[in-house]
Amino acid sequence: MSQATQIEQRTTEIISSPEAHTAPPALEVSGISKSFTHRRRETNVLNNVSLKVEQQEFVSIVGPSGCGKSTLFHMIGGLVKPDAGTIRMNGKIVTGQRGEISYMPQQPALFPWRTIEDNVLLAGEIKGALQDGAREEARQWLAKVGLNGFEQAYPHMLSGGMQQRAAFLRALLAPQELMLLDEPFSALDALTRSEMQRWLLELWEENRRSVLFITHNIEEALLLSNRIYVFSGRPGSILHTVDVPFPRPRRDEITDSPEFLKLKRQLSQWMREEQAKSEK
Repeated sequence: MSQATQIEQRTTEIISSPEAHTAPPALEVSGISKSFTHRRRETNVLNNVSLKVEQQEFVSIVGPSGCGKSTLFHMIGGLVKPDAGTIRMNGKIVTGQRGEISYMPQQPALFPWRTIEDNVLLAGEIKGALQDGAREEARQWLAKVGLNGFEQAYPHMLSGGMQQRAAFLRALLAPQELMLLDEPFSALDALTRSEMQRWLLELWEENRRSVLFITHNIEEALLLSNRIYVFSGRPGSILHTVDVPFPRPRRDEITDSPEFLKLKRQLSQWMREEQAKSEK
């Protein structure tokens, strides 16, 4: 079965299953706390954080710099163990386990000695999940995301936006269901970032993977997300949970609506208040 067919089948099963409304969340983080000690000085990074990503949800985290967002990602990915709390995926405890998530970092992190096609196939290759026809499937997806003709190119031959598309496609085609996106567009210029937001929105609405997304861009979070968690300054905890009310599919015009602008102002105020506290 092809990778695209598998993605479509997962989507169909979740939508059509009579038990879909009672299915456990794709991700459930419960009571996570974490401190680090350096030179006998303890720094509290996260304090009693609980959040969830339902099946096929796009959930974002916003918060001031240094509030522990990336540390939380590292714990979900099994790279760091929490001091307290549990992490579940699809109802199963996976605290401290690696290999359970698909991850896209701030930088594309493409291997310079591998072609774009080989970079896209890397996650499945590492997982030992490459199937017959995987390479042809990757080429079809590369064409779908606007990278047709660049299959045998190397990362340095692509623009920043094109590299990010390849990195996202690598995450999308990974066998793990849950995707963690850690500020993937932060290094891009404003125009390219806006284009990538639209591109990601269209691609996600077509495939509906479960996504947890870190961003400092409030408009980006509102445009993409079903729900937004607003973090406090360090030690990071959840101050507010915002259910984004706008129907899908979403288009750029929604960013000019009064309700969108009102939510954006509210989130911006919360962020400014937390940033001011952290600077004292």
